[in-house]
Amino acid sequence: MPILSRKPVRFWTAAVSVALALGFAGPASAADVNNARNAGFESGLSGWTCSASSGTTVSSPVHGGSAALKATPAGQDNAKCVQTVAVKPSSTYTLSAWVQGGYAYLGATGTGTTDVSTWTPDSASWKQLTTTFTTGAATTSVTVYTHGWYGQAAYLADDVAVYGPDGGGGGDPSPTVPATPSGLAVSGTSSSSVSLSWNAVSGATGYNVYRAGTKVTAVTGTSATVTGLAASTSYSFQVTAANSAGESARSSAVTGTTTASPGGGGGTVPKHAVTGYWQNFDNGATVQRLSDVQAQYDIIAVAFADATTTPGAVTFNLDSAGLGGYTVDQFKADIRAKQAAGKKVIVSVGGQNGTVSVSDSASATNFANSVYSLMQTYGFDGVDIDLENGLNATYMSQALHSLAAKAGSGLVLTMAPQTIDMQSTSNSYFQTALNVKDILTVVNMQYYNSGSMLGCDGKVYSQGSVDFLTALACIQLEGGLAPSQVGLGLPASPSGAGSGYVSPTVVNNALDCLTKGTGCGSFKPSRTYPDLRGAMTWSTNWDAAAGNAWSGAVGPHVHELP
Repeated sequence: MPILSRKPVRFWTAAVSVALALGFAGPASAADVNNARNAGFESGLSGWTCSASSGTTVSSPVHGGSAALKATPAGQDNAKCVQTVAVKPSSTYTLSAWVQGGYAYLGATGTGTTDVSTWTPDSASWKQLTTTFTTGAATTSVTVYTHGWYGQAAYLADDVAVYGPDGGGGGDPSPTVPATPSGLAVSGTSSSSVSLSWNAVSGATGYNVYRAGTKVTAVTGTSATVTGLAASTSYSFQVTAANSAGESARSSAVTGTTTASPGGGGGTVPKHAVTGYWQNFDNGATVQRLSDVQAQYDIIAVAFADATTTPGAVTFNLDSAGLGGYTVDQFKADIRAKQAAGKKVIVSVGGQNGTVSVSDSASATNFANSVYSLMQTYGFDGVDIDLENGLNATYMSQALHSLAAKAGSGLVLTMAPQTIDMQSTSNSYFQTALNVKDILTVVNMQYYNSGSMLGCDGKVYSQGSVDFLTALACIQLEGGLAPSQVGLGLPASPSGAGSGYVSPTVVNNALDCLTKGTGCGSFKPSRTYPDLRGAMTWSTNWDAAAGNAWSGAVGPHVHELP
């Protein structure tokens, strides 16, 4: 959520709007080889050329071997590194690479047919990009490339592969079957899922997870969540590593026990609800006490909890001076009064400037314990996750399930990701939402400060329109979230965000389009979602500063939805 400003606007065009591949390449045929040379950058940049001297090799972090490429965009340069690879005409090749860090792209040009590319936004851990291409009848070489994005952080790339028929240009030795993974551990549980993590294996392009001897999922990273399990039940898991040469032996088994059924997530919130963020600071908007928050808001997210020196732990400090002498006792009494009126009051973690790192089991435990302590101290009904500087899906999911086990089925859990965070189910935020679907109340994505983005139909839409709201909501609605777990997050006034404000009429039209199929723009979803949860705004304070125009128009409309 913005305080005074937000991160720089990211603009996207159809030229970079390629879908992110989710799986890893299956075994190649016996005659196939990796035609890329120095694919793991063990020989420095030999065979590679990087624009504007943007590339170098590093010894850590690496995905496999002893080196990886690090390339840094600067100015008008996107840190493009290329290699010309010999190929056979009229042949199909699988192009892949492992990437980490800033925005990373992988592609091939000069294929003689359709050139291909794929990409991923910022990634805190190694992620595999994969695509395929077929060469033309006269094509004997292609140009393979990686690059970053202008103004973004450096990216890392490792273990590039161009698997297919031998093009005769030489390449790295064929891979061998990877070693058996070690360190398999249970990283989190819910009433219907068990989350696992393990150590990376050099040379592996993917991993297979087995439950009681039966393969249940395949992933490219070193973590997985097995879903569809029964509550209060123990399960045995193993994992193998795989690449084009074959599959390793299975690891030692671990046992994960699901928790008791929490009775469903979401607490007792209305079928259609309005969420508003309340500012625990004065940034020029109307200063409010909780008792001043407009009656149209069903969920009030108190912004924000603060990080502590203990990894993962948070605390809350009421800005009494900035709020005109508002005392903690008055604040607590106002929470109870709102709850007596049927409202939910939750504490929001993060915001534009808030960084809370939950990156291992210890910090996940600290997060759950500290949030639960705040719930007990102030009477909060739950928590909102608004971490705009990245999060670890595995351990944040573990933390939230641990919190739910403490708080019970009354926990209200909301999220406020940025638009880029929900463009693909492979993004960490989207993964987290799906991992905690059993306890999740609503995801109120921020449809602002984002520039143009992809809709679920693969087209690019500009913010500030009905199409932008509906086509992007469709990604979440068709990507695994229940309609009751999807809300539309918009600024309450032009002052509430750097860009993306739309009138309440546009918000209401988008709600009608998604729930009833009316009021749509050029994009019309293939079906309606009458259980859509509702809408959110930043903030109740900016709403008040604008004469409550947003809540006065959107609130009644949400509450009258079918």
